[in-house]
Amino acid sequence: MSKLRVTQVRSIIKTNARQKKTVQALGLKCVHDTVELPDNPQVNGMLVKVNHLVTIEKI
Repeated sequence: MSKLRVTQVRSIIKTNARQKKTVQALGLKCVHDTVELPDNPQVNGMLVKVNHLVTIEKI
């Protein structure tokens, strides 16, 4: 299974609570924080909701 490298590029300060929880559930804590996640439908759905706050690279 392929993986995704997700990097937070924008702050969550002026976002709604749902987006804040989604970013935290992805394992991101602050701007420029990077995590590697599996490429599955659950993660992809979360990334769609916060795509304006993160960058996504396929590994």
